[in-house]
Amino acid sequence: MKIHAIYKKLTVAFFLCCLLSCSEQSSEEKMLQILAETKLKLFSYRNSFCPEAKLAFCDSLLKTLTMSDETLIQKTTFQKAHALLEEGMTAEAIILLEKLAEDKKLPTVMAQIVDTDLGMAYLRLGEQTNCISNHSAEACIFPIKGGGIHKIQTGSRAAIEQYQAILGRNYDDLESRWLLNISYMTLGEYPQNVPANLLIPNMGVSKVTQDIKPFDDVATDLKIDIKNMAGGAILEDFDNDGYTDIVTSSISINEEMHYFKNNGNGTFSDLSEKSGLKKFTGGLNIMQTDYNNDGFKDIFVTRGAWHVGIYGEQPNSLLRNNGNGTFTDVTIDAGLLSFHPTQTATWNDFNNDGWLDLFIGNESPTDDQLSFGHPCEFYINNKNGTFSEISEKANCHINAFVKGVTSGDYNNDGWQDLFVSTMSGRKYLLKNTGLIRGKPHFEDVTGAANLDKEQNRTFPTWFWDFDNDGWLDIFVGDYTFANKSLAYYAATDYLNNPITYTGQPFLYRNNHDGTFTNVTEAMGLNKTAFTMGSNFGDIDNDGFLDMYLGTGNPDYKSLVPNKMFRNNKGKNFEDVTTLAKVGNLQKGHGVAFADMDNDGDQDIYIEMGGAFRGDAYQNSFFRNPGQNNNHWLSMELEGTESNKAAIGSRIKISFREDGIPRTIYRDVNSGGSFGSSPLKREIGLGKATMIDEIEIKWNGSGLKQVFKNLPADQFIRITEGSNAILKKNPKKFNFKNSALHDIPICAGIR
Repeated sequence: MKIHAIYKKLTVAFFLCCLLSCSEQSSEEKMLQILAETKLKLFSYRNSFCPEAKLAFCDSLLKTLTMSDETLIQKTTFQKAHALLEEGMTAEAIILLEKLAEDKKLPTVMAQIVDTDLGMAYLRLGEQTNCISNHSAEACIFPIKGGGIHKIQTGSRAAIEQYQAILGRNYDDLESRWLLNISYMTLGEYPQNVPANLLIPNMGVSKVTQDIKPFDDVATDLKIDIKNMAGGAILEDFDNDGYTDIVTSSISINEEMHYFKNNGNGTFSDLSEKSGLKKFTGGLNIMQTDYNNDGFKDIFVTRGAWHVGIYGEQPNSLLRNNGNGTFTDVTIDAGLLSFHPTQTATWNDFNNDGWLDLFIGNESPTDDQLSFGHPCEFYINNKNGTFSEISEKANCHINAFVKGVTSGDYNNDGWQDLFVSTMSGRKYLLKNTGLIRGKPHFEDVTGAANLDKEQNRTFPTWFWDFDNDGWLDIFVGDYTFANKSLAYYAATDYLNNPITYTGQPFLYRNNHDGTFTNVTEAMGLNKTAFTMGSNFGDIDNDGFLDMYLGTGNPDYKSLVPNKMFRNNKGKNFEDVTTLAKVGNLQKGHGVAFADMDNDGDQDIYIEMGGAFRGDAYQNSFFRNPGQNNNHWLSMELEGTESNKAAIGSRIKISFREDGIPRTIYRDVNSGGSFGSSPLKREIGLGKATMIDEIEIKWNGSGLKQVFKNLPADQFIRITEGSNAILKKNPKKFNFKNSALHDIPICAGIR
């Protein structure tokens, strides 16, 4: 095993040596060459995320088989049908699956799989013939009704017949039962026409009575409804004009990045090509940073996530914002080139020197004894455009299947700490103990913090102060499930038989003494979610942070709604998905909250595509109509001694609401670990029209500044060390409401 590991390391080193010897090439040209070679490497039938190659392999194999190879013909034909589904060639897949279903010699186990795949294929055919090419605002919103009803019913009718036959043989098949009920819903026949013994009651019925106004998906009208596979999303003002722009990426090495400039008048301009971002492909997740302290937000792209073996050995990219509307890849020159599978990283100033450092969580396949692993990386900023990797020296060289990382000062000691979420069954809280020989050092305090009780597989995570007590709490999404799709777990939820701590998020409250308490059940979050892309914000400006959870499981049968939870004054969370009309049935990935139209309330952008080309889908932009008359403050911070983007700085806002003193705490960050909100703080103030005091503790320098008696409902900018408050006046504008349009839509079956 050691020899194998050394061989792999030497192979990578040789490749880099050959590449970097081309001194005539720029850092960007070298990276583009690497991406081109990565694309060639990924085209393999052994790569589980390359159905194109699988199809070619199956076709080649079928040409060589004779009638005596009956069993192998059956298996290869099934594999081809599955690859066709992944490629989005649904009609062709149905022909093969129907042929297999008629084969009386098909082994029993395979026949059962073919039956369920055929039902799913019919549902997907219904989606393609109803809403992919006529996408509109209400498409795919659960519960399906009104404009979401399928007009061409062939696919769903066939699915109903197929699932009823399956359930006639196996009544306990909850996956098929859930999908049967969804099929009826797409036809407007749920619940009245569902056979009584197969009905799952109250699907999509809200159990809360909150006064939540529905959001509108206006992405189609704004022409920002990119149809692509799973990916990341950043909402940020990349050109410093006061308006929040959109950047997206895709897991596919064949799909490019997109950049939409917010024009400040209710429209966006596609600057993907002009900005130079279009040439960069791949990247399940992206996040913003300002690594060189020039005041323009840069972009970090993470690649290789979920890919096994050599297919996961893909480079990340650091894209420098040139300040003129263009971006340049500087990964190699910055010393950040490595080849590991990842989708998660966090930027913060971990040594308090005023420059942003980088921690990357990699996916190490600990069950693969032939792999030398992919430990986490920790890069210290050298303040000259380059970085040095010191993870072993800093004691954060974690070797696990990492899916989420976040940073924050959980113990309020002035040093930024790390929390790491893994699919390996462990979580890690790494306390920053300060500098040792000039370098930051971390101590694993997971056990001492009471965070080692649940050994579940977990995914997205973040630090936040959900109860406004001045101490950072921890959210982490559970991703523990057996060989079942999310349809199975959704059915158990609605049948009031949920599986405890399976796909239910964990919420850990900070006890102010270095320990945490699991308050998931007490806070009403013991609900099935299986969260992937997710983030938090304040949808109703009450000063308490809410969250939107994307359910991005790649299985096509995982046809479940994304979920929104409203924070009820820090006392509990309530599922307001149905009321807010944000329960999209597509695969929720990168999520970001931002006030995109400068009206004071936060909207939501989400990447909706899945892991395969056949699962690509239009992204959604949910416009917040304004929930009430609550007040707000939009606040940009600019560091001078601290890092320019002020990441990690803490804000404390004090005011009176109905005569009662209140305090709200916010950290400067991009939110969750899968999707990036703007670094400016958009803070709800409830009914308060005046702010008594704003206290800022700048991360890095430790400087505290206090500002008193500010009116609410304004955009401001504060620079470290200055007593002046710069009032900004970005234009407020309206986006079109596509919900008013009468366009045929559908349920968005995945």
